Amino acid sequence: MPNPTPLARIRQDVQGMHAYAVQDSTGMLKMDAMENPHRLPPELQAELGRRLGGIAINRYPGARVDDLKTALHTWAKPPAGWSLMLGNGSDELISLLAMACDIPGASILAPVPGFVMYPMSAQLQGLDFHGVPLAPDFALDEAAMLAAIAQHRPAILYLAYPNNPTGTLWDAGVIERLIAAQGAQSGLVVMDEAYQPFAARSWIENARANPAAHRHVLVMRTLSKFGLAGVRIGYMLGDAGLIAEVDKVRPPYNISVLNAECALFAIEHADVFAAQAADIRAERAALIEALAKLPGVTPFPSEGNMLLVRVPDAAKVFDGMKARNVLIKNVSKMHPLLANCVRLTVGTADENAQMLAALEASL
Repeated sequence: MPNPTPLARIRQDVQGMHAYAVQDSTGMLKMDAMENPHRLPPELQAELGRRLGGIAINRYPGARVDDLKTALHTWAKPPAGWSLMLGNGSDELISLLAMACDIPGASILAPVPGFVMYPMSAQLQGLDFHGVPLAPDFALDEAAMLAAIAQHRPAILYLAYPNNPTGTLWDAGVIERLIAAQGAQSGLVVMDEAYQPFAARSWIENARANPAAHRHVLVMRTLSKFGLAGVRIGYMLGDAGLIAEVDKVRPPYNISVLNAECALFAIEHADVFAAQAADIRAERAALIEALAKLPGVTPFPSEGNMLLVRVPDAAKVFDGMKARNVLIKNVSKMHPLLANCVRLTVGTADENAQMLAALEASL
């Protein structure tokens, strides 16, 4: 009889998975995770510290979480009849959606390359995942997407707006037709707006203009790219009846009182974060211009706070920049369309200058 092991009780597919990897950034310029590089001014740091110090952390989260939901709803301005639920980052919301939609034969569909949590949430919930390759220019392949919707009849269609890791803000007409096709077979569409602070448009504008066509559409956002990556607040907007059903699978007290207070503080000082986002957008434009001048380097258009860049040798560039204490993301193995591509976070002017120098020296 073989020796008993508790690992026998862990699913084989889980044992075969790779955990979500976070690169060690000790002593590095961290340009791999699309974080807002700006910190709060010292006077706001002190004010936030006083607020957090006064919280009753001996109590479970209560009314302040409801205050945050109200504040986010007012700030986002969704169509009438829409409500909002909170997640511990949008990662939790993605997992909760897979759980809520787990009925026999259900599947999840998304363009690829895209956010790794879409297929991971499907696998962990035991759902099929169908990835539809983007066109070579990272646009949506409309014909292939429509064919996949008709063939697989997915429970959830994820459309990141803009997309990670490509930074693409896809054609609105194509998205409208995909939304209609998914709705015609009673599926949900999730517009993932994680990078909304840096994008030229939000899909909420389309939903407000035509609410009837968006009864099956959810808009998901996070405060991570807003400037609160360490706070872990995601939120999802949609028809109140739909949100109420998904909210039933949410764990109780999933948002801490400290996180909720930080988020409320940020909304009260939204002008500070808006100025930070404006600076990042300006730096993004300057960075694209500088990258385009480097030999063999092709930066792709981006509506996020990151840039997808094709280089002659992604592994060599990644290793060379790491040796120069600049950490980026090598995405070249994620999908064939990303051959020899790296992803760079848009930082401050000084950080971008340091990153460019390391990149140029590593070519």
